[in-house]
Amino acid sequence: MSILFDIENVSFTYPSLKRKVLDSVNFKISEGDVLSVLGRNGSGKSTLLNCMLGILKTQGGAISLSGKFLHDMSEREIASVVGYVPQSHVPAFGYTVFDFVQMGCASRIGLFSHPGRKERDDTAAVLSEMKIEQLADRPYTELSGGEQQQAIIARAIVSRPRIILFDEPTAHLDFGNQLRVLRLIKDLSEKGFAVVITTHNPDHAMLLGGRAAILDRQGHLISGKVDDIVTEASLKDVYSSDLKLKYIEEFGRRVCVYPNL
Repeated sequence: MSILFDIENVSFTYPSLKRKVLDSVNFKISEGDVLSVLGRNGSGKSTLLNCMLGILKTQGGAISLSGKFLHDMSEREIASVVGYVPQSHVPAFGYTVFDFVQMGCASRIGLFSHPGRKERDDTAAVLSEMKIEQLADRPYTELSGGEQQQAIIARAIVSRPRIILFDEPTAHLDFGNQLRVLRLIKDLSEKGFAVVITTHNPDHAMLLGGRAAILDRQGHLISGKVDDIVTEASLKDVYSSDLKLKYIEEFGRRVCVYPNL
């Protein structure tokens, strides 16, 4: 499998902060990988994704995307390879879901061009694939939180990028919709998309499988297989809480539990 992202000794600091948000961060993402990034609020998870998108410029190290240095690529080139699902999205207009999702095709059409038949067909196909075709004519602003998140994911994958970055995609969802979005993410990874997801919840990393990374408040990142990274010791260090990992025979997996209040 070819390497999509190669993050080498990346460092980043905001001018207003004395500490490094990212300090010599290293990892690789290949086709079909799933990487769950855990960390406390303010640890730099969103900053990491913004660096990978080229929105923020790193002060040290290098990021390569499909063999090219990220700083040598245009926004359109990056968008043709990387899909992005933000933590929240507030549209300025009440676009229909169809038009909202079709905007995800922008990276492959000309600046002054309009979507054509291919873009319309691709939009209809991805709505059907995600089983939200019944929402096509509804205003995006009138959808529930779970429906909006499904539409945002559809917009991110309509142009068939090779990797998708999810920034805390379940943060504003109820428990049922959290599970639906996690199932969608796992399904995308099984279809060959590479996936990076930031989350506060260790259970999400264990449900998705693959690899995990922990980013601490000093900007250091460790990554590896989920079972090697998500341990009781590492979770206690990150969250300063006495969390326990228990294997549930009925579910066939580990879960994260915490002591009584």
